[in-house]
Amino acid sequence: MHTRTLGRSLEVSAVGLGCMGMSQGYGPNPGDRAEMVRVLRSALDSGVTFFDTAEVYGPYVNEEVVGEALESVRDQVVIATKFGWHIESGKSIGLNSRPEQIRVADESLTRLRTDVIDLFYQHRVDPSVPIEDVAGTVGELVQEGKVRHFGLSEASAATIRRAHATFPVTAVQSEYSLWTRDPEPEVLPTLWELGIGFVPFSPLGKGFLTGTVGTTTTFGAADIRSGIPRFQQQNRAANKALVDFIAELARSRESTPGQIALAWLLAQNPSIVPIPGTRRTPRIEENASSTTVALSADNLHDLDSLARRLGVAGDRYNPHHLALVGR
Repeated sequence: MHTRTLGRSLEVSAVGLGCMGMSQGYGPNPGDRAEMVRVLRSALDSGVTFFDTAEVYGPYVNEEVVGEALESVRDQVVIATKFGWHIESGKSIGLNSRPEQIRVADESLTRLRTDVIDLFYQHRVDPSVPIEDVAGTVGELVQEGKVRHFGLSEASAATIRRAHATFPVTAVQSEYSLWTRDPEPEVLPTLWELGIGFVPFSPLGKGFLTGTVGTTTTFGAADIRSGIPRFQQQNRAANKALVDFIAELARSRESTPGQIALAWLLAQNPSIVPIPGTRRTPRIEENASSTTVALSADNLHDLDSLARRLGVAGDRYNPHHLALVGR
């Protein structure tokens, strides 16, 4: 797989791997930790070198699994993790980006079995802590050799500018796909102006854009999609037209709907590196192969025009989580 550069110098595979689902989020959590370790190691065989985790995934378990899987190949991979939650008794109970909390980097280093974090994101903007203090503290960790690069997640353009003026931001992570276009008006132009990379999570619409989630699909209580308005049955039915078009284009290109959705993202800007998540090696291989799917200018125009014309039924988060983004 070819590589892309986030910010000025962080070289990663053009498609990364979002690891959250290996310990939470999408139905019953995998009981076989060894299998998840094998899946993570198999990603490298497909050319994936960029792995995304967070202390709050589990909590803590995800970082531990990633660390176990990648310790022996540490010099071949880039590991991103995140800070910014107050965690008690195994649960996140609110935002916390105070400097002393950011220094949980030491604990993340232990779980990840490494001596440096390649990319350290603030998971969500904490309105009670000036972003300048956050950026400054991460800058100190960089000076100490514990962190290489600073990132933000789901931040507004104004916050990105303030953070970048204090300490260089290498990458910003937000949800972005054919049916989630929120970053386009303000965030993306800011990133391109400042030379910051962009890492879309949920680039496959939490599975919807792959065509594997239909109008009759049911979600268990442990599946985060059960509480997302966009995944209510009536909204899935309303959003089906876009998926049908993607599937038809995929058939004509001898590819899969997921590959088309990722190829569209990759074509938007060379500083975009999506991180689709999965628990399965065949899906990693499929996603990695999206880098070989070349969409024509007409394909891109048709996808973009249809997505804009149809719009999307349902919010991407419930009201509580919507309040945490775009700050």
